[in-house]
Amino acid sequence: MQRFILSKKNHIMTISIILIVIGFVSKLVFKNQMIAICSLAIASVLGVLPIAIQAVQALKVKVISIDVLVTIAVIGAFLIKNLEESAIVTFLFLFGSFLEQRTLNKTRSAIKELTEMAPESALKLMENGEFEEVEVDEVDVGDVLLVKTGSKIPVDGTVLAGEGYVNEASITGESVPVSKKKDSGVYAGTILENGTIQIIANRVGEDTTFGRIIELVEEAQDSKSEAERFIDRFSKYYTPAVLVLAFMVWLIIRDVEIAITILVLGCPGALVIGVPVSNVAGIGNGARHGVLLKGSEIISDFSKVDTIVFDKTGTLTIGNPKVIDKEVYGGNTEKVLSYLASVEKESDHPLAKAIVEYIGDTTLYTVEKTDVVKGSGIVAYVDGHRVAVGNVSLMVKENVPLSEKAKADISSFQERGNSLVLTAVDGELKVLMGIRDQIREGVKEDLQKLKKLGVKNLVVLSGDNQGTVDLVAKELGLTEAHENMLPEDKAAYIEKLIAKGQIVAFVGDGVNDSPSLVLAQVGIAMGGGTDVAIETSDVVLMNSDFSRLPHALGLAKATARNMRQNIIIAVGVIVILLASVFLSEWMNMTIGMLAHEGSILVVIFNGMRLLRYKLKY
Repeated sequence: MQRFILSKKNHIMTISIILIVIGFVSKLVFKNQMIAICSLAIASVLGVLPIAIQAVQALKVKVISIDVLVTIAVIGAFLIKNLEESAIVTFLFLFGSFLEQRTLNKTRSAIKELTEMAPESALKLMENGEFEEVEVDEVDVGDVLLVKTGSKIPVDGTVLAGEGYVNEASITGESVPVSKKKDSGVYAGTILENGTIQIIANRVGEDTTFGRIIELVEEAQDSKSEAERFIDRFSKYYTPAVLVLAFMVWLIIRDVEIAITILVLGCPGALVIGVPVSNVAGIGNGARHGVLLKGSEIISDFSKVDTIVFDKTGTLTIGNPKVIDKEVYGGNTEKVLSYLASVEKESDHPLAKAIVEYIGDTTLYTVEKTDVVKGSGIVAYVDGHRVAVGNVSLMVKENVPLSEKAKADISSFQERGNSLVLTAVDGELKVLMGIRDQIREGVKEDLQKLKKLGVKNLVVLSGDNQGTVDLVAKELGLTEAHENMLPEDKAAYIEKLIAKGQIVAFVGDGVNDSPSLVLAQVGIAMGGGTDVAIETSDVVLMNSDFSRLPHALGLAKATARNMRQNIIIAVGVIVILLASVFLSEWMNMTIGMLAHEGSILVVIFNGMRLLRYKLKY
């Protein structure tokens, strides 16, 4: 019976307002006191039923909830035959609960939208060579799937055949479609806007990036900040205190109506709901914009950050070195580049890959007698020639003479932050290449936004040489730059900053920077959708999009500010209402309940503003 009554709260609310209208019309228009009394009495009893049930449930677990205060107040008003107020108070409380639930659902719209975007079926390649539609739960790792125009991609996978453009807004927050072709990675929950592709499943179900995002956002929205935990503890003692206050007032002045009014006015509903709605709305906004905030406690810490430390490669830079400068010495350059490509083709080193990419299609020769010189480079025989590829120290070991021009070029390349690769053939220097990582587009502007948001210190830590790091720091306007930093050195530096009292956020790629991500008060991963990034950090910038960082910080500050506003509104309304009981003649239970429910809606709507938050600069 109790479950049935609670499930019909909205219906009871509707019946109550109809009975209240009938009661007032009968009393004021038709002067029929009997119908008026009966209608208002039924409305009072009917309206208090779900509230009383919730009050009893709270008392069973030794909690004096808001429902307890309202139930006592309504019963008291009913006993002193103040039926108008008892009926109106129950209706307002039920109506406030209805509006509260409706508006709270809107703040959770981000996770709802994500859940609705989860794929339900897939076209799977069967043993007979045909593609058949199956439930997404029937797809296993290694299965080949067909995705057609307009369909959701059901798994994380790799494109085997076909081309198309994919809308990855559900993963990255970016609505511009991304081109996909053979060997491109795709994410579950994204939409193929045009084209047809075949993919092989790499991760399925809850293991997909999309599944992890949903799980993360759900956990974040359900988590509680320190402020929320404090308010929970405060409410535990505050609500009984209101009950005691009302009883003491009754003992002193023997006015039941004032005592009952105090019970209604003292309800801390807005205080209890204000902080959670701010956090839920803030997390929802982040999810829509490719920023995953792992809980309300993280938002609080992030909003106070005054120092942000960056890993260089893959964070401030793209993480994909390219040949930027080149000098040629002597003739027969085309053949020398072919020798160089032949040697570097056999290496997995990032600099080697950059050189092969730069040279492009060329004649490749058989490489013989390869000798890797640790810390210097490679010496091999190609087409009968001794080819040495490496740094200056390798040229010295190979007794390769460096002309004054070559020395000047080397010095110039180093000043520009290049990693050097020299190529000598048969003891003669032929090619000098300068390779460096490229700074991410728009990073300088994003860093300026961080400064405007109150970040005082912007620091870069890198394993590169000081020249390279200084060049990046100078170009981006960073506060400090430190070179030759191993993962343990970066972690020690983070600890040093924290010991000085700074609130530190560390931004890295979530792999070799895991110690620093964990040690910093806020660890921010350039996610790219990787498992390590999602698990290690506190904040994930999906698709490694650095431009999300200013939005994330601005959102955290706006959320923390919104939370404080809601606390001030809630406490202020309670103080004003309670003061009005003793200092005014117009305050009564109905007006108090109206103001009480109004304050709840005010803090909810104030929190909902965060769903529309955008960084202004």
